[in-house]
Amino acid sequence: MPALNVQFSEDEQDLIREAAEREGLSLKAFVRSATLEAASARKHLREGLLDEIFEASADLNERLA
Repeated sequence: MPALNVQFSEDEQDLIREAAEREGLSLKAFVRSATLEAASARKHLREGLLDEIFEASADLNERLA
């Protein structure tokens, strides 16, 4: 499985470690979960914005066709 090496400052790592502990997860599991959640949310945001753009420009697209 591919791996990714990410560097954090001491303060950032402390913040992440504390959040992982609150959720009862290992540091690795917490970072993996948070990363995948963020990537998924951004994908849905992008898709939503594209839908809005296509809807808003539908009339213009029809006139240009």
